[in-house]
Amino acid sequence: MDATSQRFRDNARGALADGRLKESLASFTKTFPEKRQKVIDRLPEFDALRDEGVSIKNHVLANLDFYLERFEAKAAAAGTKIHWCRDAAEARETILAICRSAGARTVTKSKSMIGEEIAINEFLEANGVRPVETDLGEYIIQVRGESPSHILVPAIHLKGPDIAETFREKHTALPAGRALDQPEAILREARTVLRGEFLAADVGLTGANMLVAETGSIVVVTNEGNADLVMSLPKVHVAVASLEKVVPTLEDAATILRLLARSATGQDITAYTTFATGPKRPGDPDGPDEFHIVLMDNGRTAMLGGEFRDMLRCIRCGACLNHCPVYAGIGGHAYGWVYSGPMGSVLTPSLLGAHKADDLPNASTFCGKCEQVCPMRIPLPAMMRHLRERQFVSGGPAAKGRGALKLWAFLARRPALYRRAMALGVGLLAILGRGRGRFRRLPLASAWTGPRDLPAPEGRTFQSLWAERRRGKPASRSRTEGRP
Repeated sequence: MDATSQRFRDNARGALADGRLKESLASFTKTFPEKRQKVIDRLPEFDALRDEGVSIKNHVLANLDFYLERFEAKAAAAGTKIHWCRDAAEARETILAICRSAGARTVTKSKSMIGEEIAINEFLEANGVRPVETDLGEYIIQVRGESPSHILVPAIHLKGPDIAETFREKHTALPAGRALDQPEAILREARTVLRGEFLAADVGLTGANMLVAETGSIVVVTNEGNADLVMSLPKVHVAVASLEKVVPTLEDAATILRLLARSATGQDITAYTTFATGPKRPGDPDGPDEFHIVLMDNGRTAMLGGEFRDMLRCIRCGACLNHCPVYAGIGGHAYGWVYSGPMGSVLTPSLLGAHKADDLPNASTFCGKCEQVCPMRIPLPAMMRHLRERQFVSGGPAAKGRGALKLWAFLARRPALYRRAMALGVGLLAILGRGRGRFRRLPLASAWTGPRDLPAPEGRTFQSLWAERRRGKPASRSRTEGRP
């Protein structure tokens, strides 16, 4: 997909004005965090499990070359062919060459963020190979010509009537008067259409949640079982994965699986967890004749030696998106590329370049929830803060923002002046907002007051109340204290 992350501000304004998007996001951003919390409450050792997961990934990143070579050797011994690719272009050409070698006209595909990252669907289609998404959400957005808006729930921006309308428009061979007003009916129709595609496909293309160095296996998790059909029915299976997905052992993979499902969908474990090792062996009843794994760098090794190395611990659970107030307000499309939410605000500038995503690190309230819920304890706020520092040093952000930061820095270095300025500003706002208790508009604060009101200050700063208390005087009551 073409990145529009450099137009984040315009994208976000459009999303904020979309009433249907707000309705779609409202229930989702409540339901997923609640499910996650319930399942974690049933696992007292969850935080210890997080520490173990962090330790595994840090160990892998410190010894990445060793584990990748070990994975390649084990996979090759099982009959898998490994393809090393430096970037997206090489990965696309490699996959196309495999498809052409197999004489493929149709490729079935399970959900893969790496596939989105390299825009494999568009490339195959442009070269005469028809890709068919088989995950329900991915299939819906494919037939609508859209991109995913969430790494787990790609069609979360849509409601049932939107999907029913799309199916009626695209599935013209089915009866026009059929009922599609229930989720079960939509699911049955998608299954009916996709069943023929599964059987006719020449190549199956999947991602990989993990690569196990101990056995040369890939691990793929889904809740629909479509990936298993993609892997086992066509005569050729291609898995595409980025380098950091490797883990040392099966036991390590099991540890991360326990974190992944709970953090992602609030499940103890996903409905389908498949370990695939090599192509079909003599005597096997099913499976592909050829098994290829495309291992892609695409900027990961550059991150490995830099300030954003910890981002490579990400297991794509989406927990940071599900708890982010900014994502809850604008959804995923506003971020303009494959990865959205807090993880996207770090990963997109790291992979595409800061000049193509310079607003994304500013799309955060720094509430810290993303780091709090991350199963891999990735310090996302600190990374976004570091990207902001880089922007400032390199001449961004815009003149207005730089001027505000310089003014703040000037005052912050002069505590007495800072306190007087704050007392004056807060007191003035308290007087002006006394009637309504909030501001709907404020000069120089339109970015805040556009989508929400700004509460009026209560009249005094925390610093002045604290100083008064330390002098031994009871702090003055604010004008709202005692209100029912």
